[in-house]
Amino acid sequence: MTGTPAPFTADDYQARMERAARAAADAGLAGVLVAPGPDLVWLTGYAPPAATERLTLLVLAAGQDPVLVVPTLEAPDAEKAAGAPALTLRDWTDGKDPYATTAPLLDAGGRFGVSDNAWALHLLGLQKALPGTSYVSLTEGLPMLRAVKDAAELERLAAAGEAVDATYEEILKVAFAGRRESEVAGDLADLLRRFGHSQVDFTVVGSGPNGASPHHEAGERVIENGDMVVLDFGGLKHGYGSDTSRTVHVGEPSAEERRVHDVVREAQDAAFRAVRPGIACQDVDRVARAHITEAGYGDRFIHRTGHGIGVTTHEPPYMIEGEEQPLVPGMCFSVEPGIYLPGRFGVRIEDIVTVTEDGGRRLNNTSREMAVVH
Repeated sequence: MTGTPAPFTADDYQARMERAARAAADAGLAGVLVAPGPDLVWLTGYAPPAATERLTLLVLAAGQDPVLVVPTLEAPDAEKAAGAPALTLRDWTDGKDPYATTAPLLDAGGRFGVSDNAWALHLLGLQKALPGTSYVSLTEGLPMLRAVKDAAELERLAAAGEAVDATYEEILKVAFAGRRESEVAGDLADLLRRFGHSQVDFTVVGSGPNGASPHHEAGERVIENGDMVVLDFGGLKHGYGSDTSRTVHVGEPSAEERRVHDVVREAQDAAFRAVRPGIACQDVDRVARAHITEAGYGDRFIHRTGHGIGVTTHEPPYMIEGEEQPLVPGMCFSVEPGIYLPGRFGVRIEDIVTVTEDGGRRLNNTSREMAVVH
């Protein structure tokens, strides 16, 4: 396992906030309003104690200093954030109107990008205080804000990929037959933590017919000899995401099971080899989908080929038809085609890929051949 990376500095956060303000201006927005959540952590290093009804809001706009509006009782924590030296804190006390504190920071007739997880309560409060303002979600207005990773972010994503790979190598050693899906999922969670994950986001274990449901929650079904088992697991390490899928078989697979697995493996490899700067996100999806369709399973590939990953395990860009955003070096996303046969079994193979100057690089490097487990 790689060592702990150096922490991000106030200069790093200042550069991100300036980048966000410039991107907003280039998109014709008056600024960016960021509520607690992944965007706030990425921009400032500050994660408020817990979800609260009290307004916390980062205000970014080109040509003005960043301001973080916080409740007075949480200001001491905000002052300790790594990015705090690069912004101004403006606090408000209980019993006062937080929107009266925030309104003077905003262009009264401006259109603002707002982080996706902002509370409706707060957005409506701002609209009431400033009826001339309008808002668009960051996913719609600035979808690529966090999409291109710098070298330090890529280092963290690679470490997360290394850890999730180690988890897969270890899970192949445990017993599958005769155990519940939930027990194997528990093993996956324990291994992710052993290899340095601070947060486990998902541990999909879809055995037999349950594997035909892409987001099956590991349940009480007992895994049997002869089952295909879809494993999809990941979380956060050093604040950045991991996500990988492999499909294993309990005992020797049938010829059909091998064929379906081969089709998915070939589609995944073809989509990976298509990755390079300048092609559209949808082209990655098209390559994987064309291979699966040609093999006769096009209607059984029922989800997008991939999603971005960073400080969250799912974020833009998305590898899906209609997404014309071109790939650029530093983007990171999953490539995860699948085939799902209702009532029988499913197969999915997934790696995280980063775009390089002349192609793509996998951040997951375990074998994509079907593993036989016991």
